[in-house]
Amino acid sequence: MLLKSKTRRISLLRYWTTRYAVTLAVGLLVLALLSVVWIRHTTLENRLDVSEFLAAELAGRIAGSQQDENGRTESAYLDQDMLEARDELMKMESPPSIFITDAGGNILSSGDQDLYTESSFPSAVLEKNSDVQTFSGLNSGTLVYLIKKPIIVDDVIFGWVVMLQPEDEFADLNDEYRLLALLILGSGLLGWAAIYILSRRLSRPISAAAAAAKEIRNGNYSVSLIPSRAKEQEVYDLVTSFNDMAVRLEQLESIRAELLAGVTHELKTPVTSISGLLQAVKDDVVSGEEAKEFITISLNETERMKTMINDLLEFNTFAANALPVSTAPHELNELTRTIVHDWDLARNPDDIPVCFQAFERELIVLTDPDRFRQIMMNLLNNAAHAIESKGRMTVTVRNEDSHALIDVADTGIGIPESEKTLIFERFYRGENKKYKVRGLGLGLPFSQLLARAMEGDLELKETSPLGTTFTLKIKKQD
Repeated sequence: MLLKSKTRRISLLRYWTTRYAVTLAVGLLVLALLSVVWIRHTTLENRLDVSEFLAAELAGRIAGSQQDENGRTESAYLDQDMLEARDELMKMESPPSIFITDAGGNILSSGDQDLYTESSFPSAVLEKNSDVQTFSGLNSGTLVYLIKKPIIVDDVIFGWVVMLQPEDEFADLNDEYRLLALLILGSGLLGWAAIYILSRRLSRPISAAAAAAKEIRNGNYSVSLIPSRAKEQEVYDLVTSFNDMAVRLEQLESIRAELLAGVTHELKTPVTSISGLLQAVKDDVVSGEEAKEFITISLNETERMKTMINDLLEFNTFAANALPVSTAPHELNELTRTIVHDWDLARNPDDIPVCFQAFERELIVLTDPDRFRQIMMNLLNNAAHAIESKGRMTVTVRNEDSHALIDVADTGIGIPESEKTLIFERFYRGENKKYKVRGLGLGLPFSQLLARAMEGDLELKETSPLGTTFTLKIKKQD
C-alpha cells in the first residue's frame, strides 16, 4: 500500500506568483539600496563640480572688473543671474551663501550671514590645496560644504570667492529618491502582474490536462482538450499529445476487449471441436474409416491450437528479452531467394505467382537467418491471405545507405485507412482477416520486434485497394 505524501500541495499559479514576488521584492530592495548609494554619490559629486565651476567663473568675472577704463578700482559684485542659473541647474531650494574676501581672508561682501557671522575666514582654510572642504567652524555648529576660488589679477591673488552651503541642503535628494521609489514600485507591480498573467495562462491548460487525466483514470477515454487555445508551442504539443494519447488508449481498450473475446474464441473453438469429435468416437457414433477421420481432424485441431499457444509463448518470451538473436554476415539475395522458393513450394496452396527481383550486385547484411526466415514467412503468408481472387506477389531486394530493403508487395484488397496505425499492435486483427484467417494477431508485431532486435525495422510502405507493400530493413555489414 502506497503512503500518501503529507506535503501540502498548492496551485501552480500561487506557487510561482508568491515565489516570484518574494524574489522580485528582494532583488528590487538590493537594487534600491545600491541605487541610493550611487545616486547620492554621483549627484553630490555633480553638484560640487557645478558649484566649483560657478565659483571659478564668478572669481574670473570679479578679477576682470577690478579696474575701469580710467584705472579706478570697482567694488566686487555678485552676479544674481549666474546664481539663479546654478540653483535651477542643481534644483536647490535655497541659494548658497557667497562671500568675497581680500587676500588676507577679510570679508568684503557677503550674501547670507546666517551661516557665517565672522568678519574673516581663517587663512588655514583659504590656503588649503583642496578647493572643496567641509567646514564646521560655525556658530550654529552646522556642517557645511566650503568651495573657494582665488581672484587672480596678473598672477597675483587679490582675494577669494567663498561659497558656503549646509551639507543637508547640498545633499538633499528627496526628488531623486521619490523618483527611484516610484520606479522600483512600478517595476515590482509590473513584474508581479506579468508573472501572474503568464502563470495563470500556463496553469490553465495544465489544470485542464490534469482534470482530463483523472477522467481517463476513471475509465472515460472520450475526453478532449482544445489545442487551438494554446499559442505556446510546448503547451500546444502537450495538448495535442494528450488528445492523441486519449484516442490511442480508447483504441487499445477496444483492442483489449476484442483480444479477450478473440483469444477465447480461437482457443475455445478447437477445444470444442476436439471434444465433440472424440465424444462421437467414444460413443461409437462413428466407426471404421470415419472414426479415423474424426481422430485425424482432432489431431489437426490439436496441432493448430499448439501452434497458437507456441506463438503466444514465443512472443511473450521475446518481448521480455529472453529470446536471443544472433546476427552474422549473410548474402541477402541468395538468402531471400531460398526463403521465397521454399515458401512457394510448401505453403502456396492457391498457386499465387511470386516474382523475386534480386539486387544487381551482392549485398552482405548482418542478420539471424532463422529470425529472418520467420519474418519473411509471415509477410508472405499475410500477402497470400490478402489476395482474394487472382493476383500476384512480388519480393524486391533494394539498397539504401546503411540498410538493405526487402519489399513484399501483393495485389490484394489493401488495408483500410482506420487500421493503418493498428496493424502492429499486439493481438490486433483486421476486419478482413478476423473471420477469414485463424490466429492471434501476433504475426506483424512479432516480426517487427525481430527486425528491430537485428537493428532493422519493419514498416508499412504503402497500401490501397490495389494492393499492399511492406518493407523490411536489414542492417548491412560495414
